Amino acid sequence: MPTTTTERYYEDLQVGQKFRSPSIEMTAEAIKAFAAQFDPQPFHLDEVAARSSIFKGLAASGWHPAAVVMKLLVESDLKLAGGAIGGGLGELRWPRPVRPGDVLRLEGEIIEMRRSRTRPELGIVTVRLTALNQADEPVQISTPALMVPTRDPSAP
Repeated sequence: MPTTTTERYYEDLQVGQKFRSPSIEMTAEAIKAFAAQFDPQPFHLDEVAARSSIFKGLAASGWHPAAVVMKLLVESDLKLAGGAIGGGLGELRWPRPVRPGDVLRLEGEIIEMRRSRTRPELGIVTVRLTALNQADEPVQISTPALMVPTRDPSAP
């Protein structure tokens, strides 16, 4: 898939269009730091305590890969004009835990597009985002609706 540095407007997008991101490694230090600030539970903070949890080892808070997915979306080859502005979330699942040493990357696909009924300068683009680990196993699946500027607000 060719990469682009050109920002894309609503008119540049199409249902079925796919995009990818670079990857990022999840470290134990980052997992613990995020958890200490935002989700201070023992299975996110302490390896010993985590061994006796449902996770059977240190696992990232689900909100940590959610934040990482946002970073990967911004760094992906989608490159939306005006940035990746969220307008809502249809689905958010974590099918498996994120562990220290996991290397995450994002694969995305545009699954729905429509013009905003109240703001003609915007289109609503729903994407399916799948965060995969180094074994190509999904660790997060989400379907955010993104607000994307249009080039021509008067177009149908």
